[in-house]
Amino acid sequence: MSTYEKYPTVEIQGYDDSAWQGWEAIVATLNEHIHQRRRAVLVIDCYPGVRLGELEEKLLPALNATLTLNAERARRDEQSIHEMLARNLTDDRVFGVLSCHQLHEFIDPQKLAAMQEQVSRCTDGIVIVYGPGAALVHQGDILVYADMPRWEIQQRMRSGELDNWGAGNQQEDMLRRYKRAFFVEWRVFDRHKTPLLKRADFLLDTTLADRPALVTGDALRAALAQTTRRPFRVVPFFDPGVWGGQWMKQHFDLDPGAPNYAWCFDCVPEENSLLLRFGAVRIEIPSQNLVLLQPRALLGEKVHARFGAEFPIRFDFLDTIGGQNLSFQVHPLTEYIQQQFGMHYTQDESYYILEAEPDAVVYLGTKTGTSPEAMLDDLRRAQRGEKPFDDARFVNQFPAKKHDHFLIPAGTVHCSGAGTMVLEISATPYIFTFKLWDWGRLGMDGLPRPVHLEHGERVIDWQRDTQWVNAHLVNQVETVAEGHGWREERTGLHEREFIETRRHWFSEPVVHHTGGSVNVLNLIEGAQARVDSPSGAFAPFVVNYAETFIIPADVGEYRISAWGKGAGQQLATIKAWVRG
Repeated sequence: MSTYEKYPTVEIQGYDDSAWQGWEAIVATLNEHIHQRRRAVLVIDCYPGVRLGELEEKLLPALNATLTLNAERARRDEQSIHEMLARNLTDDRVFGVLSCHQLHEFIDPQKLAAMQEQVSRCTDGIVIVYGPGAALVHQGDILVYADMPRWEIQQRMRSGELDNWGAGNQQEDMLRRYKRAFFVEWRVFDRHKTPLLKRADFLLDTTLADRPALVTGDALRAALAQTTRRPFRVVPFFDPGVWGGQWMKQHFDLDPGAPNYAWCFDCVPEENSLLLRFGAVRIEIPSQNLVLLQPRALLGEKVHARFGAEFPIRFDFLDTIGGQNLSFQVHPLTEYIQQQFGMHYTQDESYYILEAEPDAVVYLGTKTGTSPEAMLDDLRRAQRGEKPFDDARFVNQFPAKKHDHFLIPAGTVHCSGAGTMVLEISATPYIFTFKLWDWGRLGMDGLPRPVHLEHGERVIDWQRDTQWVNAHLVNQVETVAEGHGWREERTGLHEREFIETRRHWFSEPVVHHTGGSVNVLNLIEGAQARVDSPSGAFAPFVVNYAETFIIPADVGEYRISAWGKGAGQQLATIKAWVRG
């Protein structure tokens, strides 16, 4: 039986009576608040992806409103929105340009004014304005925000239930719909919801169909503050892929009927959920809400000053054990991602090998003496289907074994070979992978996987050849401190990467300090460990093998010890933070 916890939950103290489960309890709570007034405007603003039909069937009729308005009826028509976004969406299936739009730009001013006039003319009873952008119609005497995690949005898109907001594009391929959400919708609605969450009276969770939950805004904000004072985990999600393997299925107790699992996003707050428990009620929110509302306490002053309300460190798993090679790829240089896509930092990364089969390799850097023109010509011919890419001629293959660490600064060609279980430690702009060669495969959707050679050839650093990679990127391990029962090793990353990593081997307790920066760790060796506070500042927190956990900057000092099934074992953690 796996010990890996797939639904980690943060237990919130002091607000057990501030959350409700089920439509009946939610209706009773809202009615209690709105019917105390002779006239009240209830605004239910929504993240795109919330099932408005469920609100219209289960919630709104029970509130006995005099007037009910759907804010989406003030949205501009589909063609107008498409023309406005054309520059951001581009013609590419995968890559767009990051949007700086505000939500009001998607709204027809005349329709909005007419709706506002309807609200103002209704001088008695209850007025309800609901849907994405409802707070643009009226700020609300009572404000409810209905949020939606991004992973659930993607599932609804994949099932065909959901199109992009205002697009009517359910039949469009998933890559294009994801692109529109990533580059436009999520940016626009995060800007819109952040000030609303700071003043909302309630948050409504409708992630699970017909199993809604409601929490007061005060309790939600207190919960986020509590979370920044203790270790926590976000909710991992798992996804199959054409190259996916079998290791996670076996070790994380996943669906045995699934063909494979390629990815696990174990710490990607932009897309993961955060589970908060208030007494008997569990609330699921995007973990990005913690970043948006508590950036300084979570990230630390220096990290917040540099990145704003963005979580810059990503931990995820890539499973090719029993699978295939990843795509041969490269990530953009900083200036390229800034100029082409509007991102302000790039995807530097590393592969930490959790497990490996005997013949596993990592492809990293070009072979010394490689002619750029010859390799690019070979890649172009492979892209046209004339021949397979001659990887053995142009690309280094390094044997990969358990606990190896390969550093991959942007511009370095690379991929993990079959037979590896990789803990990928990287910067967060994870969508920016330029595939150079995909081994002639089709994607899970049966379509050719996009190859972006035209981008990739502009960012490959040809100086990263065999000698350079050996000297700078393969197992750059240095012991920096040790004591009785523990040893601390620096394992990277490269000087061009802003993430620092340290590995601790220990059989005795090890004291750490955040140093004013958010720390992200994974238990890479040993069954179980406990994280506690030497001063008793937070309740002890137990982690299991391969679980990623976050230590907010405000925690300061913390201690990690062998615990439970890990007692008496040699344990190890890998820790990442942003260099000062």
